[in-house]
Amino acid sequence: MTLPSIGLISHGTSSTEGRRVIEALASAVTDDLHCRGLAAEVMLGHVDVQHPDVAEVLSVLPPDSPVILVPLLLSPGYHVHVDLADAIRAAGGADGRTGPGTDRTEASGRAERRDIRLTPTLGPDSRLARILAERLPNLEDEDQVVLAAAGSSDDRANAACLEVAESLAHELSRPVVAGFHAGGGDRLGDIVEQKRGSGARVVLSSYLLAPGFFQDLTSTLISDSREILAPPLLHDGAETPPLLVDVVRDRIVSAL
Repeated sequence: MTLPSIGLISHGTSSTEGRRVIEALASAVTDDLHCRGLAAEVMLGHVDVQHPDVAEVLSVLPPDSPVILVPLLLSPGYHVHVDLADAIRAAGGADGRTGPGTDRTEASGRAERRDIRLTPTLGPDSRLARILAERLPNLEDEDQVVLAAAGSSDDRANAACLEVAESLAHELSRPVVAGFHAGGGDRLGDIVEQKRGSGARVVLSSYLLAPGFFQDLTSTLISDSREILAPPLLHDGAETPPLLVDVVRDRIVSAL
C-alpha cells in the first residue's frame, strides 16, 4: 500500500506560545505516525494568519499519492466546510469528508483527480474532555464550571462544543454549561455573570487548542482572584497530551 502524505491544518495564530505548542503537537504526531509506519511525510499548514496555507501544503505534497488533511480544529465550522473544501477542489480533489458518518474524498477513477481526503475535526471527542478535566484545579462542591468556547456562526460547530460540555460534565460528575464568545450560542460573558451572581466560584474550562486571541479574551472575564481560567488543551509548561496525539492518529486511520 502506498503510504499517504499528511497535512495537519491548524487555524493559525499570531501568538508566539500558540505557534510553539501547535508545532510541538505536529512534531509529536509526526513521530507517532512515522514510528507506526502510517505516513510517508507530514506537513503543518494553516487556514488563516500563518503560512504555509492549505493551497501551499497541497502544492508541496506529492500529487500521485494519497493526501490526508487533518483539521487541527476543535469544531466543524466555516474553515472546514468552506475554506478547506474550496482548497481541496482547487487542488483537483473531490469535495467531501472522511470518517464515521461522512463520505470519503478520494480519486474518482479519473486521472485528473487527486486523492485528497479530509478527516473530521478533533472534536467532539470524549478524550478531549479528559484532557480538559486534567487542566482544571481541585474543584469545590459549589464551584460553577463553564466550558469557554470561541463560538461559530455555524450551528454544527456550536453543537459539537455542547457535546464536549456534556462529556466534561460526565468526566467531572457535575454540571457543565458551555458559553461562546461569538456565534449563535449562549454568550460566555452572560453565563459568567449569571454564575457569579450565585456567589459560587466560577471556573472556566478553556475549550481552545492553544493560547491566542480567544484565551486572552476569556481572561478579561475573570474579575477576582477566586475565579479561575484553566489553560487550553496545549500550553507551555505541559507536554503534548498523548491522548491528543491518539485523536489525531485515529482521524488519519479512519481515512485510510
